[in-house]
Amino acid sequence: MKTGERPENFALTNTEGEKVSLHDLIENQKVLLLFFPFAFSDVCTGEMCTMRDNMKMYNSLDANVVGISVDSFFSLRAFKKANNLNFILLSDFNKEVSRQFNCLYDDYFGAKGVSKRSAFVINQEGIIEYSEILDDSDKLPDFKGIYQALKS
Repeated sequence: MKTGERPENFALTNTEGEKVSLHDLIENQKVLLLFFPFAFSDVCTGEMCTMRDNMKMYNSLDANVVGISVDSFFSLRAFKKANNLNFILLSDFNKEVSRQFNCLYDDYFGAKGVSKRSAFVINQEGIIEYSEILDDSDKLPDFKGIYQALKS
């Protein structure tokens, strides 16, 4: 998915086992979708903790921050609790949304179908305003670029 495109609505399971749709997420605010490879891995934990530590800024921009991985919602629940994450985590266990956003590794260190580290800002009309898909999972998204997209 690229800037200017409109993704199809989706519904994924949150850490409480409830379905959350894209339409729910963008109802009254922009949404920042952050796809990440695996809960509890070093870089992913660092990225999600960075988001946690900067939530005041994202809240001031009226942004709904959402982390998405192919981990089960049970794993994401433990990850959220262990790291005191203060935003929504969604399980794309069946890889449908990662595939829709074209941010899925075919092979990630022997694991088939793992989300690439990616960031998408979607406005209230459902249009992507920012899109970044990283092939190198050791790299982090451009947080300054995300900030500018959320601010505009």
